[in-house]
Amino acid sequence: MTLWDKFINNVRLRRFVVLAIIIGVLFAFRGLMNTILLTFIFTFMVMRLINFIQDKIKVPSKLIVIVVYVVILFLIYFAVTSYAPRIFAQFEELVKSVVAFYQHPPKGTNEVVEYLSGFFSKYDITRQIKSGATLILQSLTTLGSFGISFLMALLLSFFFSIEKDRMLSFSKNFLTGPYAWFFQDIRYFAKIFVNTFGVVLEAQFLIAIVNTVLTSIGLMLMKLPQIDSLVVMIFILSMIPVAGVIISAVPMSLIAYTDGGLKDVAYILLMLLLIHALESYVLNPKFMSNKTNLPIFYTFVVLFMSEHIFGTWGLIVGIPIFIFMLEVLGVTSVSEKKTNKITKKKERQASE
Repeated sequence: MTLWDKFINNVRLRRFVVLAIIIGVLFAFRGLMNTILLTFIFTFMVMRLINFIQDKIKVPSKLIVIVVYVVILFLIYFAVTSYAPRIFAQFEELVKSVVAFYQHPPKGTNEVVEYLSGFFSKYDITRQIKSGATLILQSLTTLGSFGISFLMALLLSFFFSIEKDRMLSFSKNFLTGPYAWFFQDIRYFAKIFVNTFGVVLEAQFLIAIVNTVLTSIGLMLMKLPQIDSLVVMIFILSMIPVAGVIISAVPMSLIAYTDGGLKDVAYILLMLLLIHALESYVLNPKFMSNKTNLPIFYTFVVLFMSEHIFGTWGLIVGIPIFIFMLEVLGVTSVSEKKTNKITKKKERQASE
């Protein structure tokens, strides 16, 4: 048996090499990461929507795809022509309010500002806030390139979704031939990627929607200014696990203080605490299952590292990528181990 044959038969080593090649290719095309990630997210969401609708009603998938993308284009047109100018104006007012608070703090708040500044610098939360601000303003500072990436991803996801059956049929041709093992390993990692990265990202998206709706209701009841811009900020930051709540609390608290004093700040913090408790004890178990049962320490470490490696995208995709790597390495969480033990115990009792 030749060395090449030994390599082909060594599945573990072979898959490690294939994974390294995939990572190398993605690194080489890191300039297209916006388009790649957005294409995957759009395609995954549309395919999940098609499966959901077809489980309820027997409708051709192509009709669903066409209707979905027509609606998306209409929403984009409405957002660009009517909603975006108002959002930009409110973001400008929001930034001015925060800057004015730090430059000219209200009477009696100097000690509070000094304490917060010392606290942020001590625990390096300033880095998180800067990352969050960069994430919020990214579409403003790089609107042209991000807009092109967004439209290209939307177009690619449309072509994939409308020709799903043909795409799958053609892709099966790569599973035959002398190098079929290479594409079989790519399919192996693709399945894990979809079942971990995609599912976790979908869960984060659903949690972000619930958090945004609940927080928006609370802000409207408090009658805070710049609600439209705050809603956009809350939705984006809600995609960041755990840290998003901390980052979004800062601007909301400052606006609440300038508008209604410490009483409104207390209401904001209480509202965020209740919503975070809802996310931790209700939404995460329902949407995430055991996929992301990570300790908070691991969550923050992954966010710090992924932000350093991937930039602002890392705050959103860091946790899903980490979960994907755990699945590839075969790491089982504590909760999954307990579930497996309980399942095995029930099976033994049933057999007895």
